[in-house]
Amino acid sequence: MGTVVYILGLEGTAHTFSAGVVDDKGQVLANVGDMYRPPQGGIHPREAAEHNAEVATRIIRKALSESNLSFKDISAIAFSQGPGLGPCLRVVATVARTMSLTLKIPLIGVNHCVAHVEIGKLVSKFKDPLTLYVSGGSTQIVALGGSRYRVFGETLDIPIGNLLDAFARELGYGHPGGPIIEKLARQGKSFIELPYIVKGTDLSFSGLLTAAKRLIGKYSPEDLAFSLQEVAFSMLTEVTERALVHTGKSELLLTGGVAANKRLQAMLKEIAAEHDCKYYVVPLHLAGDNGAMIAWTGYLYYKHNKFLRIEDSYVKPKWRIDDVEIPWVVGNSNADS
Repeated sequence: MGTVVYILGLEGTAHTFSAGVVDDKGQVLANVGDMYRPPQGGIHPREAAEHNAEVATRIIRKALSESNLSFKDISAIAFSQGPGLGPCLRVVATVARTMSLTLKIPLIGVNHCVAHVEIGKLVSKFKDPLTLYVSGGSTQIVALGGSRYRVFGETLDIPIGNLLDAFARELGYGHPGGPIIEKLARQGKSFIELPYIVKGTDLSFSGLLTAAKRLIGKYSPEDLAFSLQEVAFSMLTEVTERALVHTGKSELLLTGGVAANKRLQAMLKEIAAEHDCKYYVVPLHLAGDNGAMIAWTGYLYYKHNKFLRIEDSYVKPKWRIDDVEIPWVVGNSNADS
């Protein structure tokens, strides 16, 4: 029997520093993290980066402890190279470089968005899904096309998670706002008409946010949250269904932090059933930002000897998913352009 490969993955694109360990069988041996929660307002990149730097050592040691491994057992270090907040990315990259040099093991740069899709494919056992990726920093509908992921629809301005967080702050609540809006929405009774902005398979949420903010005080927070959520999720469902029909995919994957929302899950389940499509919601501990997804995607690169030189390990705050070559899908008959 050969030596088992263990990959340590470090996630640090925004408010969460997380470390995960996976082996070459796809088993998640550890997945721990610490989220920065601002005392008020939204996420400030510099403050989040300072938080991540403070907790990094503790989180990494905890991940190794939970996986019953030591530093000498780790085969490679994978880190979130982008996209994300510049100050946060620089922290995680510095930690990863230091560990790679100290332990004399390979360094692997991972696109955060690709990692969200790949961990979803691992746990769902899907081969070629259409993926709706919804979070505080991203809203995209992606699927394989040739040797990379293609974007079949996305937000033209703010992501869905940003919309929910921002509106929760306007109502006087803290961060994160998504769970708060979901809870308020369940108590809403009256639908208030709000802007519904879909352009093909792209969407725009900024006008919806502006309109909802102007109605604060005129309607109850519960009715506003209910209406905002219904409109936003209806927009997401419409463009996802359109992309599903266009691509002809038979699997639908929902991932990202906003995937935890039960109302969004139900809407997508309905369109999946209508199109006789398999449907899977990634569990929250793997759907939000986490080190395990970076570790698993790092292993996929490891298998193809795709390593970074230290001088090439600069961060990429605006690194798009469709700019990433995916070596492990080349020759996949399902990856139809």
